[in-house]
This record gives sequence, structure tokens and C-alpha cells, in this order.
Amino acid sequence: MFKVQTFQVNLLQENTYVVSDETKECVIIDCGAYYDEEREAITHYIDSEGLKPMHLLCTHGHFDHNFGIDTIYQAYGLKAEVAKEDDELISHLPEQFKAMIGVPLRREYPGVGRHFEPDEIVRFGNHELKVLKTPGHTKGGVVFYCEEEHVVFSGDTLFRMSVGRTDFEGGSYQELDRSLKEVLAKMPAETTVYSGHGPKTTIGDEIRYNPYLH
Repeated sequence: MFKVQTFQVNLLQENTYVVSDETKECVIIDCGAYYDEEREAITHYIDSEGLKPMHLLCTHGHFDHNFGIDTIYQAYGLKAEVAKEDDELISHLPEQFKAMIGVPLRREYPGVGRHFEPDEIVRFGNHELKVLKTPGHTKGGVVFYCEEEHVVFSGDTLFRMSVGRTDFEGGSYQELDRSLKEVLAKMPAETTVYSGHGPKTTIGDEIRYNPYLH
């Protein structure tokens, strides 16, 4: 059993994922929960399902994907795992928020737990997630690929019929294009894509219909 529970959260409608299997171990991917009720919904789901969180994984360091990392730390003692290249971003969430939205973010965040190693494999329960570098949206962007289940969590690298912006600091369209064509487009067509925003899709559909993958 491989279960993906999606929570659409915050003012930018980001997708937070809780991924579990039959062992009840789970990982939390991109916890962007901002409002109290969103934070409570995620912890209530984890607790009511009897899940044991093993990792708090971050596809990149933007604030809308990491609002809720303090709640996960308080509830389960897990700190964010992120690429080293995005350490500066995730370590300054309040500053990011104020620069983008114009109002202060009055929360205190724990430091980063660890940085991903090259070619790292994250294990939980009976499953593995390959950490694949996909810079472009940010310098440290990654995706999490479960080859066995034909599933990839693409963050803001790939969306249904679109891709992530590259006009933020650290963004690069050339790198994003390379990530799309040399990493994601090489996955099997049946691979389900769980994006950072919007509905899920498949690699096959994106290769066929998404102009950015042509």
C-alpha cells in the first residue's frame, strides 16, 4: 500500500503531501500550511491514522512550501531536509514573506535539519524516494521519485500543462529546461506527477501536451 494524502493550503494554494505505506511510517513533503486550521488538519490526519512521520522533505526553499515546518517540528521533532543550495531561502522564511507579500510573518522557525547528499535515497516503511536535482525554479530544487510506485513529487518544477517560474532570485530558465528534459521527461510515461500547485498529472500527458517539454 502506497497512500498519498493531499492538503491544499495557504493563500497560494500549495499542495502539502503526507505519504505513507502499510507500515504506518510516513514522510511529509512541502508543509506549506499557514492557517491554524490547515496545520491542525495535517497533524490530525497523521495522528488519527496512527502514522509515524520519519522525514520532513522540502522540494525547495520558498515560503509557500514551508510555512508549516514549525508545526511539524513541534509535533514530531522533525526539521526540514532540503538541498544545501536552498539553505539560505528556507532559513529566512519571514524575510521572504515580507518581501513578497509586504506584511511580517510573526513565527519562529527551527533551523534546517540536514541537507540532501548527492544521489540520496530517502527511506520510509517499505518504500524509497530518490532525491533528484532539478534546479531552475530555485538553485536547490529537487524532486522525489518513487520508481517502484511510478510517482514523482515535482514541487514547482513541473505543473499540469505548465512549469515553475524562473524570474525569482536564483531562478534560471536554462537550468529548468534541462531539469525538465533530462530528468522528468525521462521517467516512464505512466509516472504520476504530484505538483506543488494544481492537480496531479502524468509524465506521458505532459510530454504530449505541455509545450515546455517539447
